Amino acid sequence: MSDKRDEAETDGIPAGTLALDQQLCFAVYSAAHALNRTYKPLLDPYGLTYPQYIALMTLWEKDGRTVKALGAKLGLDSGTLSPLLKRLEAAGYIHRARDKSDERQVLITLTDKGRAMKKDAVAIRMEIGKATGCSLEALQALTIDLQALAGRLEADQAHDDAA
Repeated sequence: MSDKRDEAETDGIPAGTLALDQQLCFAVYSAAHALNRTYKPLLDPYGLTYPQYIALMTLWEKDGRTVKALGAKLGLDSGTLSPLLKRLEAAGYIHRARDKSDERQVLITLTDKGRAMKKDAVAIRMEIGKATGCSLEALQALTIDLQALAGRLEADQAHDDAA
């Protein structure tokens, strides 16, 4: 025998408040997974995963980053980043070497293969753009909104950590 509660409110919580499809976190999570699935066949010919690809993107912006700087930019800890970088080096995209001015630091630099991949990344970006079905302007606006959201959440977390 089922409990016939008022569908407009359950336990004092308005209907739909906790519905999964109404949650920002789930929308972002679902979109991230859908993007990763879309990137996979585009990156497979290069033997790259999405995290490896964004590491390369970061190096295309500024080559010769330290592992620490790369991790900070990507939001990855060294336990996650180190194996990723080892695989990129084994695949011939990057080179890792101790910084001559500070032996404690490891510098990550692109190889010729890693630099050449940048040209192919333009086509990958175009394919992702087509897959979204959004205009370039809409994608840019969404990117700005998500970056702002991430910034506010990071600032709030930093505030909580300091308290």
